[in-house]
Amino acid sequence: MSLVVPPYPPPRYTKETPEVSAWVRRGDAPADYDAHGLVRYHYLANQQQTGGDYGLYRIELAAEAGGPGPHYHRAMSEAFFVLSGSVEIYDGEEWSTAGTNDFLYVPPGGIHGFRNTADAPASMLMLFAPGAPREHYFEGLAQLGDLTDEERTQWFIDNDNFFV
Repeated sequence: MSLVVPPYPPPRYTKETPEVSAWVRRGDAPADYDAHGLVRYHYLANQQQTGGDYGLYRIELAAEAGGPGPHYHRAMSEAFFVLSGSVEIYDGEEWSTAGTNDFLYVPPGGIHGFRNTADAPASMLMLFAPGAPREHYFEGLAQLGDLTDEERTQWFIDNDNFFV
């Protein structure tokens, strides 16, 4: 009896011999961006590094750091994996507590949100697929207060973030 292998995507690497192209980012590397001590962002594999395949980020949330309310994305899916602590997640219907090793997948158009309301820090992985320039989004949040209402609305549209 032979097992039928489900179809794979078409090959993207077509050279005859393999190449040395892997890279490592160590866990003790400092955060790439620190949002005033409330959120630290580690850019593990961004859009440029993965050729647009995905973006993977480790997010460290300070105690009671809050987070974005219900929103959706048109161009990408998003996935959350809680590494430590607890995070409130919104699955489009209700808020619930996600703890260590809990996972949430959100397809494009899916309403979701997250926040740390606990009196302890939390960390999680966030995966965006396909990759998008989320570093621009993370780092731009600090400047939202300097924008007009119209500029702020356009900034969110340009960054594929639609609040509900």
